[in-house]
Amino acid sequence: MLSEKLDANVRLLLQRIAAQGGPALETLPPAVARKAAAEGMKPLAGEPEPVDFVENLRIPGPEGEIPIRIYTPHAEAPRPAMVYFHGGGWVLCDLDTHDGVCRAIARRSGAVVVSVDYRLAPAHKFPAAVTDSYAATEWVAANAERLGVDPRRLSVGGDSAGGNLGTVVSLLSRDRNGPRIALQALVYPVTDLSSFETPSYREFAEGHQLTRLLMEWFRGHYLARPEDGGNPYASPLLARDLSGLPPALVITAECDPLRDEGEAYAKRLEDAGVEVTCTRYAGMIHPFFSQSGAIPQALNAIQHVADAVRMAGQC
Repeated sequence: MLSEKLDANVRLLLQRIAAQGGPALETLPPAVARKAAAEGMKPLAGEPEPVDFVENLRIPGPEGEIPIRIYTPHAEAPRPAMVYFHGGGWVLCDLDTHDGVCRAIARRSGAVVVSVDYRLAPAHKFPAAVTDSYAATEWVAANAERLGVDPRRLSVGGDSAGGNLGTVVSLLSRDRNGPRIALQALVYPVTDLSSFETPSYREFAEGHQLTRLLMEWFRGHYLARPEDGGNPYASPLLARDLSGLPPALVITAECDPLRDEGEAYAKRLEDAGVEVTCTRYAGMIHPFFSQSGAIPQALNAIQHVADAVRMAGQC
């Protein structure tokens, strides 16, 4: 049964998806699920926003080349920059599925957005996605002049699994004295893979697009061992110390199993002395950020991120 809290547009979308039928993603082999997810996202993505220049590159990583896509807006250099990690449970999605989101952030923020095609599970288990994401962030910082960006205004972030990677890259950068990050922009981030027992998990376990079963499927493919869920670079909510991290924008969706852990992470950051803005989008479901073609509030959230990226690192 659909929650009474749902926004009217979201309810209609969920009803339309249910009427179309089709197998649940967690019942499919990863390669088949990947294709099905990409096809399902296309009609919901909205019209792509124009940017000045889009460039595909392959950059060196510690375990092979990492594909990236660079979105350069019409804005005077040096610009802010954002390293964007796509969602998809570390199993699904790629540069193309999140092309619209990255274009919109770049155009609306005036920032160069670098989207990272990190290695996916189950072929590449944790910490492969973390390794690639951190290496790409180091590359952007080291190539700031080439990209026409101000290295003091570097943001990281993403949605869902990409939000998780944004938190983890921020932790690693602090722990390794890596690139100076001005903002972590986290859209309904996964912050705890050790337990799925929050009230929001119980309330929205099924029927609201992201389900508990699908999250268990993602976790099973991403982690090589169950005990990896206790690693703070997989579950940043479990990190002992969150002090010294970049300012954070945390966006959650009211009708999302991940709502409570995202908000718990924001609270822990705040308690550690980190500057935090946490906003819950009423009536929204987990993937709404990528569904601007069907849900108008997605553009509000994208603008929210873009505004934060534009202001990050400014004195």
